[in-house]
Amino acid sequence: MKVFGSRFIVNSSWFMVVIFCVFKFGYAQDIKEPNVSGSFYPGDSVQLASMVDQFLDAANPEPIEGEIFALISPHAGYGYSGQTAAYGYKLIKGKPYKTVVVIGTGHNYAFSGVSVYPEGIFRTPLGDLEIDKDFAKNLLYQDEEITFEPAAFAKEHSVEVELPFLQRSLKDFKIVPIVMGDCSLDTCKKLAGLLKSAIGARKDVLVVASTDMYHGYDFQETEIVDQLTISYLKNMDSEGLYYGLREGKLQLCGGFGVVSTLILAKELGHNKLKVLNYTNSAVVTGKKAKGIWTVGYVACAIDQERQGVPMLNKQQRKRLLEIARNSIKVYLENGKNPEIKENDPVLLKELGAFVTLHGHGDLRGCIGNLIGSKPLYLTIRDMAIESATGDPRFSPVKLSELSDIEIEISVLSPMQKINDVGLIEMGKHGVLIKSGYRSGVYLPQVAAETGWSKEEFLSSLCAHKAGLAPDAWKDKNTEIYIFSAEVFSEKDALSVP
Repeated sequence: MKVFGSRFIVNSSWFMVVIFCVFKFGYAQDIKEPNVSGSFYPGDSVQLASMVDQFLDAANPEPIEGEIFALISPHAGYGYSGQTAAYGYKLIKGKPYKTVVVIGTGHNYAFSGVSVYPEGIFRTPLGDLEIDKDFAKNLLYQDEEITFEPAAFAKEHSVEVELPFLQRSLKDFKIVPIVMGDCSLDTCKKLAGLLKSAIGARKDVLVVASTDMYHGYDFQETEIVDQLTISYLKNMDSEGLYYGLREGKLQLCGGFGVVSTLILAKELGHNKLKVLNYTNSAVVTGKKAKGIWTVGYVACAIDQERQGVPMLNKQQRKRLLEIARNSIKVYLENGKNPEIKENDPVLLKELGAFVTLHGHGDLRGCIGNLIGSKPLYLTIRDMAIESATGDPRFSPVKLSELSDIEIEISVLSPMQKINDVGLIEMGKHGVLIKSGYRSGVYLPQVAAETGWSKEEFLSSLCAHKAGLAPDAWKDKNTEIYIFSAEVFSEKDALSVP
């Protein structure tokens, strides 16, 4: 009896463990078959591969300087949103990502919290994708709201439609499928924190937040609401986005996944979001009328702004400052430009530059060339002399006051034309405004010196520098260019590495 009892207890415990696993952890299929193959996208592997490749070939996103950490990608039928989705996947094509976290949203099963698929295979017509179970294990059941809810995946398409694009863009990678239900902001933060811990120092993890935008019957309202939502994305304003979604003034069906992704990205130092493409179903189908169901689609990339190595080292900066001061001195003494020879290959590059003079803290002259037309060292020579003697706002600098003049140099990056002022980063970008024969420019440091908002910055640039109406920057015919500058002066030159 004692042996039987002991054996019964053991079996009973094993039985209870099994029951606990089934009801607590759910059942993960070894192979998760696709839900929308043949409807959202072709069920034939050849046709599907051809369609995705055509989308990728046709996409022409602007290059991203940094390493892409996350994509925001639509998840409608490929005939509607496939081309927009391709803009993001084109940028990651061939990159060495080893784990891709795909965060979708629940359309068919209502639940609260986050469901993470623990292990097994997700199948598409293009083949099988293995789940990174070790990564998933670091997320599951670390919080009561982050579990595995099998029903969340049973009929869901938001994760699935991203997979064929990943399969045609990357090689040798695993996935972590996540579906988010109704979530508080705190839950979004918890998921972001767990993802941050799971990623650690890895640089081979990509996050894809799967979402569509506006859903409704008013084409005109579509673009108004979507552009407002996009403004929050550009600012990476996770809390503003969350509460805007809750209030209904913003729309993202996968919004909580996007909120979590924004929080995570900023926590890991990926602080730059770029909108790659936007459209909506009314534009795609040509059916622009009230009463027709309309959905918005956007593709975005999040990367870490590349700090990079400075264009100029300490010796090169010091040399340019010496050239600027000596050129002014020689010209004030005899009215001639000094003869200078340089063999440093960096100083021989044709780069735009400004030379700014300050006397006792006040501006004393500032003139430059936006586009390099001669070697940098000669541009600095010429602009230093022009700033000292040719700035019409000031009387020429006298030789006797030269010792009280502080010289500042701004070496400029190439100009980039933009169509969206949202791309302007205050304090980083200088801006050139051009309309007809009128133009004006502010260097990046103007924003920091004045404390202006972006609108104040652009309005002043139009009115006071370009001689245009203050709101000319809003005119679609006004050309806007941005550039960055490497700025250094005599007082800080020695601090450069």
